[in-house]
Amino acid sequence: MSPKRSYLPLLLLSSTALLLYYYYDSSLHLFAPNSFNPSGTPKTHNLVPTFTRSLNSNPIPSNFTLTIKLLAFDRFDSISRCLQSLSNADYGDDRVNLHIFVDHFKELDLTNESAILDEKLKESHRILDFVDGFLWRFGEKFVHYRTGNVGLQAQWLEAWWPSSDDEFAFVVEDDVEVSPLYYKFLKGLISNYYYTPSNFHPSVYGASLQRPRFVAGKRGNKLQLDSETRLFLYQMVGTWGQLLFPKPWKEFRLWYDIHKAKSIKPILQGMVTTGWYKKMGERIWTPWFIKFIHSRGYFNIYTNFLRERALSVSHRDAGVNYGKTAGPDSKLLDESSLDFNLWKMQPLSHLKWYDFCFREVLPDRAVRSFDELGSLLNSVQKRRTVILVSLYRTSQTITMNLLCHFERLNIQNYILIGVNSEFLTDLERRGHHVIYAEQMINDIRRYKLMGFQGSNEELIKEILVMAYVIRKCLEYEYNAWVIDGNLLPVSETFPDMTDISHDFMAAKDIELLFIKSSPTSTKIWVDDFIYKLASTTDSLMHRGTLASDHRHFGYFAAKCLEKKGQRIKRLDEMIYGIKIDTNRVNRTSLEGGKKMIFWSSFMGLDLIQRRLEDVDMWAIDGDSSCTAVVCHRT
Repeated sequence: MSPKRSYLPLLLLSSTALLLYYYYDSSLHLFAPNSFNPSGTPKTHNLVPTFTRSLNSNPIPSNFTLTIKLLAFDRFDSISRCLQSLSNADYGDDRVNLHIFVDHFKELDLTNESAILDEKLKESHRILDFVDGFLWRFGEKFVHYRTGNVGLQAQWLEAWWPSSDDEFAFVVEDDVEVSPLYYKFLKGLISNYYYTPSNFHPSVYGASLQRPRFVAGKRGNKLQLDSETRLFLYQMVGTWGQLLFPKPWKEFRLWYDIHKAKSIKPILQGMVTTGWYKKMGERIWTPWFIKFIHSRGYFNIYTNFLRERALSVSHRDAGVNYGKTAGPDSKLLDESSLDFNLWKMQPLSHLKWYDFCFREVLPDRAVRSFDELGSLLNSVQKRRTVILVSLYRTSQTITMNLLCHFERLNIQNYILIGVNSEFLTDLERRGHHVIYAEQMINDIRRYKLMGFQGSNEELIKEILVMAYVIRKCLEYEYNAWVIDGNLLPVSETFPDMTDISHDFMAAKDIELLFIKSSPTSTKIWVDDFIYKLASTTDSLMHRGTLASDHRHFGYFAAKCLEKKGQRIKRLDEMIYGIKIDTNRVNRTSLEGGKKMIFWSSFMGLDLIQRRLEDVDMWAIDGDSSCTAVVCHRT
């Protein structure tokens, strides 16, 4: 055999491998977030294995672009320092465009301030001459000089409208200075957390390069991170070097357009930034973006480099935000001070998430099988009690109002149970504990042998899932409360109505059931009892005489327990709470130790809202998000 022929198979194999590698690498962007869902439906996070990505494995597509948006006003020294730092950065072989927006000074009274006017014209023209003559070697340089003063809000909001899902913006104000390493780091971050399917999450709207310093929620936790944390997620937007992802920014601009046109103000109670807005009004833009982030449950990536170091530093020069120059907020990280691997980025699943109160959030904590249920129960139980919230007959709006009250009262030991829906997925994404009943029912093997079919089948599934979740609670020695969304707690002592002499308690006409962890309840709540519970439900439903308000788990469970001769303490809901209906109520109605307010599941949403407003219990806005951020220190 000749040498040429002996090498031919090897050459063919090598060529094929190279082609396959090129195809895989160049097509990874097909899994990128090309359908970013404003409703919050997460992507599948496990399309490729989870691993620590370095800059050498790069799924960024060829049509990727990043444009620098530099927002300037009347500070010559600031803009010259900023441009010089941007020019000194390492862009490799990439084409990076630079867009400079120079705001105009405000109109002056020529009769009294002509000398000041001449000075301002001179300074503006000096800035323009400098910008025009500044050499930008890395791409297009575009300069926009305003004809009139628009302020910081318009400077930010009008600087960018993404032309594609692969176009990114890095926004800097003119008193910011960036590290020579900033672009390489940002590109690696985009590669890792936007284009890598296993690390992409629809809640992430960008990344801030500034050092995290500020907790916006009043009375929130101190911003403390351990020395090993390099990256984390935090809801707060950064204005001193902010990378923006295209789709969330477009979504925000449309949201802003609607709210601004309808004169809806970005008021979010419990936030320091709301005080800024009340004082400064439309001169600032961040309260608008913060209100949007809160309504959507979105997060920003932040760095933590220790010793007050950051990849972007604000010199906090005198201007809109500072009456006089305050000096640099951080120390610039560069090659000489780099004492760790800046390019190593952890999988998203390893990063911690924090809300506006700097309270840790655990997104995507859902249960789809009984094998996953134990760890969830362990994580949410408080004082060995779990609140199971049935969402089967509760609207999305009412559910959100309930969750806002849970936040206000610092009730955390709850699990939401409902059928598969985009809404349930959105709640999971926001960090609420969720059980997907439709998927869990597949784990109940005995259900397949029961033969419950027809009009009652969906109700039977609900009963079975709830019953098996309670059995798991008892197995872990946790008490369980079952409620639905047609009930609101009034105080943080809810549900403190437990009589330790009774293993079971149930309300008469609402979904309110208590099961105490005890040897008796554990002995009773077994497979045979659950089967009889399903049979009892099926039998009662077929009789057709059951009141509509009684068609819920608590009613059927109580009936079945009574059939087994168990003593049930009947809770008079009118003693513990107040029922709202067509009659008006007020705050004094909730006095005297009332622990809850409730209503019929068939009551109209508009009437429910009006009655809850009467007692200051309507806690959501037009976006169905909480009207306030409530911080509880941990």
